Amino acid sequence: MRFMAIVKATKESEAGIMPSEQLLNDMTKFNEEMVKAGVMVAGEGLHPSSKGARVRFSGTKRTVIDGPFTEAKELIAGYWLIQVKSKEEAIEWAKRIPFDNDEVEIRRVFELEDFTPSPAIDKHRELGKELEKKKGG
Repeated sequence: MRFMAIVKATKESEAGIMPSEQLLNDMTKFNEEMVKAGVMVAGEGLHPSSKGARVRFSGTKRTVIDGPFTEAKELIAGYWLIQVKSKEEAIEWAKRIPFDNDEVEIRRVFELEDFTPSPAIDKHRELGKELEKKKGG
């Protein structure tokens, strides 16, 4: 099972304040542990919402809204994507994140096996195989 550990934004992350050297070192150690355990798939921090945009959909109309966005706690500052055996294992990894005053949300990622078989799901499988080929070459 894949889970995403979503790091909520803070006033500091939205202001573009980079983590301390100590936190970066602690995060590196944590990431190394996950890599050695074979659970880390990806993990990255995101620039503040002031450097981003939203695209709002209404029928065929598309509206672009430039950042920044107001509610920091509703925004994402970073994430880890991990492959584990259970939600409980994902939670145990999240509890080890070296944060002292943040919040991390754990969400399971849908797998194609979660959907009823259909031609659309078959097409998604084909696309997944194409992506894997591109990663390898």
